[in-house]
Amino acid sequence: MTDAAGLRALHARLLGERDLQFDYTAVAAPHRGDGPEWLKALARIIGHAVVAVLPVLEVLFWIGVAALVLLVALLIAREAFGVRILARRKAAPPRAAPADWRPEAWKARALLQDADRLAAEGDFARAARLILHRGIEDIEARRPRLIRPALTARDIAGLEGIPEGAREPFTLIAQAVEASLFGSRPLAAADFVRCRQAYHTFAFPEAWT
Repeated sequence: MTDAAGLRALHARLLGERDLQFDYTAVAAPHRGDGPEWLKALARIIGHAVVAVLPVLEVLFWIGVAALVLLVALLIAREAFGVRILARRKAAPPRAAPADWRPEAWKARALLQDADRLAAEGDFARAARLILHRGIEDIEARRPRLIRPALTARDIAGLEGIPEGAREPFTLIAQAVEASLFGSRPLAAADFVRCRQAYHTFAFPEAWT
């Protein structure tokens, strides 16, 4: 093992070697230069352009910010306004149109012709029943599933689904037919005329104006 004195001797001998360089401060840094003139000119042009455009870019930036804020405000307002309109529509449902219980005019006329033929033969009870049955068919056509099989003509006349304009003439027809069937009272020509007029009120548009 080399002692301390030997290490110092080796260090001194190393420093005495002239072909080794230990001081690097004397070496000059390489000269890089400022670059070609065209590159410096281009850099100056770009710098001037940036300085000239910077105010315009700042104005455009704030215009964009204002447009964005306005857009957000419009979206919020439209959403709030749309919610109010939707709530208003839900709160006020459309009013249902009144039911039109009148059958087609040609069917009503054909029915009355058949009833008139029976009445001309003197069968006023059958003619009145024909009018009553056709009135029930008209109601079933306007309100399916309203009439149940077990209901009588009087029960049908009292149903809530029948409008008042149709209830009164239908009731008159039903009472006349029931009086004939269950009261053993024969119908006269005057009874048939009242049933015929009642169905006319029930069926034809001019009687509803």
